[in-house]
Amino acid sequence: MRQERGPAVNPYLPMRARVIGTRIETDDRMLKTIDLSPAGLKVPEGFPFKPGQFCEISIFGRGEAPFGIASSPTEVGFLRFTVNRAGLVTAAIHRLEKGDEVGLRGPFGKAFPIDLFEGNHVVVIGGGFAFTTLRSLVVYMLDKQNRSRFGGITVIYGARSPGLLLYREELTAWGRQDDLDLYVTVDQGDQDWDGLEGFVPDVVARVSPSAKGTYAVVCGPPIMIKFTLPRLLELGFQGDQVYTSLERRMKCGLGKCGRCNIGHLYVCKDGPVFSYAQLARLVLDD
Repeated sequence: MRQERGPAVNPYLPMRARVIGTRIETDDRMLKTIDLSPAGLKVPEGFPFKPGQFCEISIFGRGEAPFGIASSPTEVGFLRFTVNRAGLVTAAIHRLEKGDEVGLRGPFGKAFPIDLFEGNHVVVIGGGFAFTTLRSLVVYMLDKQNRSRFGGITVIYGARSPGLLLYREELTAWGRQDDLDLYVTVDQGDQDWDGLEGFVPDVVARVSPSAKGTYAVVCGPPIMIKFTLPRLLELGFQGDQVYTSLERRMKCGLGKCGRCNIGHLYVCKDGPVFSYAQLARLVLDD
């Protein structure tokens, strides 16, 4: 593996990155967070990215897979990824320990339209482990250098059970902040849970965020998105006010291999962030 600087030199050549931290996120141990430090590069100066983008992580002898960046550009010194153990590559990532090396390509894809969000309210709606890139967005907007650029920030996040919530310490800290409205829900609580119970789309209806001057970002399981989008439309959101991030068999990250196309668009290059209006037009075109 050459020690190059990534896409500017050859986008297919991974750079080395060292694991500088790991943490199991969920009680079922299926979700693990790793923090990476790209060799020879400072983050974010030497590895500029925006919330919503993704990287390809490769494990020697196992393969490569795409993962959304969970850290924010405002966090210095590391790139964070939270990985669901679901196959050969992700199982190998779960075996990584501090000090191990991986291959890293990226960042790839289009980010959340932060410039568009500026001066407006933002509602962030997430479910399950799809909350990773939403964490990046929320941390970015809450940063003291950025907070005044946005109106009200509302976060609605749900999981099947309390033990499957990601970033629980951060959720607790966010819950204490007065510049963020946080609603955390689980499908079914346990004896220690004193928060909301119910599905994310139902909580969205209960919270009823105003559509006026507001953008919504929705990431989660397809079934959650399917039932959340109609709720937002009922509240008055238009298609160009709602954004989501798709994961569709991305491979090369460059729109070349043809594995992730939807109609004439490639999820890895033209997305993974799309507006609901864009996606609706794709359905009509088909």
